[in-house]
Amino acid sequence: MSRGPNETEPMRGPAGVPVVDARGTRCPVPVIRLARAVRGLPPGATVVLLADDVAAWSDVPAWARMKGHAVSLHEEDEGWTVYEVVLGARGPAPQDARST
Repeated sequence: MSRGPNETEPMRGPAGVPVVDARGTRCPVPVIRLARAVRGLPPGATVVLLADDVAAWSDVPAWARMKGHAVSLHEEDEGWTVYEVVLGARGPAPQDARST
């Protein structure tokens, strides 16, 4: 994986997939970084989040569900988790559009 030119730009993994490394950060930073990384990406795009915050186990899937994305989790032996997020074609449900 190659690192982006600055801290706010995600690294790029195999096939150019954006990889957001939020290890060492705590709630709500992993979800905030993930949300920034998906801005402007088309439906069907994949973004990978690396996080070691236990709150991310519930926060990331809840955020993805709210936004219409799919997420899968893969726990690593080193104590962190890989979240693979595939962006959905729809935005948030109407009742979710009010929340920020």
